[in-house]
Amino acid sequence: MARDVIDMTPLQSRDDLVAWFAAGEKPKDKFRIGTEHEKFPFTIARHEPLPYEGPRGIRALLEGMQMILGWEPIMEGEHIIGLVDVTQGGAISLEPGGQFELSGAPEPTIHQTCSELQAHLAQLREVAAPLGIGFLGLGMAPTWTRTEIAVMPKGRYRIMTSYMPKVGRLGLDMMYRTCTVQTNLDFASEADMVKKLRVSLALQPVATALFANSPFTEGKPNGFLSFRSEIWRDTDADRSGMLPWAFEPGMGYERWVDYALDVPMYFVKRGDRYIDVAGQSFRDLLAGRLDALPGERATLSDWANHISTIFPEVRLKRYLEMRGSDAVPWRSLPALPAFWVGLLYDDANLDACWEIVKGWTAEERQSLRDQVPRLGFEATIAGRTILELARETVALARAGLARREKQDWMGRDETRFLAPLEDIVERGRTPAEELLEKFHGAWGGSVDPVFNEYAY
Repeated sequence: MARDVIDMTPLQSRDDLVAWFAAGEKPKDKFRIGTEHEKFPFTIARHEPLPYEGPRGIRALLEGMQMILGWEPIMEGEHIIGLVDVTQGGAISLEPGGQFELSGAPEPTIHQTCSELQAHLAQLREVAAPLGIGFLGLGMAPTWTRTEIAVMPKGRYRIMTSYMPKVGRLGLDMMYRTCTVQTNLDFASEADMVKKLRVSLALQPVATALFANSPFTEGKPNGFLSFRSEIWRDTDADRSGMLPWAFEPGMGYERWVDYALDVPMYFVKRGDRYIDVAGQSFRDLLAGRLDALPGERATLSDWANHISTIFPEVRLKRYLEMRGSDAVPWRSLPALPAFWVGLLYDDANLDACWEIVKGWTAEERQSLRDQVPRLGFEATIAGRTILELARETVALARAGLARREKQDWMGRDETRFLAPLEDIVERGRTPAEELLEKFHGAWGGSVDPVFNEYAY
């Protein structure tokens, strides 16, 4: 999330929270595609993480990008922590360890999403190259320890850093040593949201396997294909996971509101100040009973910011966020929106996918989620492997994209963006397995070549 929401409209009741989600509904012809992607900045000379300050640090990188783009800076005190395009809606933000994120503008087609990505990377290289900075597309920092990574000057991250060790063993690794690619998609109605949420939750482990790309920790194989995905299994059970209740009768905006109300808060923001309320209840804030803000009621800002601190495999905001995938090299990034758009924005495919997953039990879905970080395509559910499901869903996505008939200036449709995934399922090997083969072969037991071969 590039910047905190600023809307001090007071919330009167739970109904206001339900209405906030419902306001995200759009007619199908207004559906858009948002893509967010993170990457690790590193020093080209020594392959080290960047500090925030200094002539070759994160601040210098952001200030250089501001000069090129003319975007509005996002400030926290005296620190620049991001940039926002107030016209088109895109933004650049920092994750806790300096991971550089582009939150793409909502685009009508994957062609435009891809063009946005290419422009962003070209601008980034223009600023970064003179500073001796490169960027790495992996799901987990392959060599760095947590103590080597600088902490970004953002108040919300200070609060989260203090809270994470209280609720899980790996939350700080999630914050400081992981990167993801994420796709955000629209819904037309409450029923449409529920169906898309259920299908994408059930199939999220398929995307995790297709994009599994984090097999190294501190210079050695870590025993997983997506250690980033494994990290989320021991980060904070209150705000992550597969949401089994989303498949129960009565699922809708109200059920999500009740879930979110029960997720402990991290902070409340007043002006430029982050107030640490970690572990406390939004219900108490809604009722004006929060100890840290006695007599003060929640605002729309508080609700939107709280929703941004909930991290299930698929997250509902005023759109749906697909959150299960590792960061990958830039050429493969448009494959994620291509996969999910092909499945969820095509009515026939949405129905077909529901037929695939509707018989799975909550226990089976959770077992699949638990298996996939280590086993990848070999994980199984209801007698089928993830590889079989990946082949079937990638083929469905191709058909769905072809039916969309969204062509670029050369007359090519969006199916071309699925090529990296089609290659993966044809070979039956995850990106992580390719990395491990290089580590044990051509790289001679060293992870260091990844900074050259997988750099943006």
